[in-house]
Amino acid sequence: MSQLSYARYGKDNVRLYKVDKDEKTGIHTVVEQTVRVLLEGDIETSYTRADNSVVVATDTQKQTVFILAKQNPISPPEQFAAILGTHFTTTYPHIHAAHVKIIQHRWTRMNIDGKPHPHSFFRDGAEVRVVESVTRENEGVSIRSKIEKLLVLKSTGSAFHGFHRDEYTRLGETWDRILSTEIEAGWQWKLFKNLAEVKAIDFDAAWKAARDISFKVFAEDNSASVQATMYKMCDQILAAVPELDAVDYSLPNKHYFEVDLSWHKGLKNTGKDATVFAPQSDPNGLIQCTVSRKGAKAKL
Repeated sequence: MSQLSYARYGKDNVRLYKVDKDEKTGIHTVVEQTVRVLLEGDIETSYTRADNSVVVATDTQKQTVFILAKQNPISPPEQFAAILGTHFTTTYPHIHAAHVKIIQHRWTRMNIDGKPHPHSFFRDGAEVRVVESVTRENEGVSIRSKIEKLLVLKSTGSAFHGFHRDEYTRLGETWDRILSTEIEAGWQWKLFKNLAEVKAIDFDAAWKAARDISFKVFAEDNSASVQATMYKMCDQILAAVPELDAVDYSLPNKHYFEVDLSWHKGLKNTGKDATVFAPQSDPNGLIQCTVSRKGAKAKL
């Protein structure tokens, strides 16, 4: 009468911190991550027959994360995700796929008296670097990298006019507005055949390129719309990193509305005279797109 149509399990929210210590210079480098591992394979009997013999315990998965972190670099996170995925699919014959998600948290080195401090850091924002990977037995490694929670704003250089109008439209056109959004940007890598191909990629350089392009286009584009600006970002990232198949953005509008102060002695605070605004939390516009390289193959 019924059948198991989906089965995947693992360990979530594994908090991982690693410090690399250069004994010659005394300089420390730190990385902090939150790791999730989900496994799939010949595990259906653990659900349908209460057979735990096929279960690689979630605590085993957690301990594996710590051991492999000790034995390998954990940055770039794309490489560490592939190391984890490859371990589970090659160590356990009945596990055929490993889904790994890594959230890398920001720690930025302090400057003290104008000099980088060797072992002190601070968190300079909510932005995180995210990796989602799938390693499938005999197929390869699919990796998607992301920037999340990167809040940006510019006080001019954005317009929105010429949009469709009908009996339901109340929004006025504007040729100058504040543009703010929380960037969520992702890029899909080509399918890697094995771990060796993963290790040959400079993931940090690609992350920096995507972040720098996001900043540059956002700041310099005379934006006709969020849609037009985000397409330029995608297009430039694809051009900068040839190993990518697709780039996607999800950008919510963080609205700042002019405050009408004319009631107070005719005080002008609209149009060119607007200097005081009321930040809005919701509702907000949400604009998304994916730009793919022509001829890119579908991923796992």
